[in-house]
Amino acid sequence: MHKKKHISCAVMITLIIAFDQITKYLAQLYLKDGKAVSFIPRVVQLRYAENTGMAFSLFSGARWIFVALTVVVCVGVLWYMFSDRCPNLWMYWSFGVVVSGGLGNLVDRVRFGYVVDFIEPTFVNFAVFNIADSAVTLGAISLVAYLLFDLFKGKGGEKSDG
Repeated sequence: MHKKKHISCAVMITLIIAFDQITKYLAQLYLKDGKAVSFIPRVVQLRYAENTGMAFSLFSGARWIFVALTVVVCVGVLWYMFSDRCPNLWMYWSFGVVVSGGLGNLVDRVRFGYVVDFIEPTFVNFAVFNIADSAVTLGAISLVAYLLFDLFKGKGGEKSDG
């Protein structure tokens, strides 16, 4: 059972990284000229950007620090996952999604020295991002939801002393 779970997770991580890298390649190919393309009118446009920092271009220029930090965190999380330490599948898959995003952006940092971003919300003033960023965000939201659920799951059935 565990082997099947690990293989499925490795396939999922590989597919997310592949999708991220393919979309970034297409962004470089078709959007690098600086032209923004409406994807969903008044909601999202596609616009090429190179991010040398982390979220919202914070700490720009710290390429090798980000590379080292990402490698350490991803290796640690993968070890935790694949050594069967996750208490349940919700946490396991949430970590898998976060790691896939981290590795997707790691590929860019190592190859180019920056991360390729291309998804830009137009309904709100927000950073340009990519599929890997989305994976990190959605995996983290899922992980926080799990932790909150786990924290409060026993609270409702307990009787108070008052």
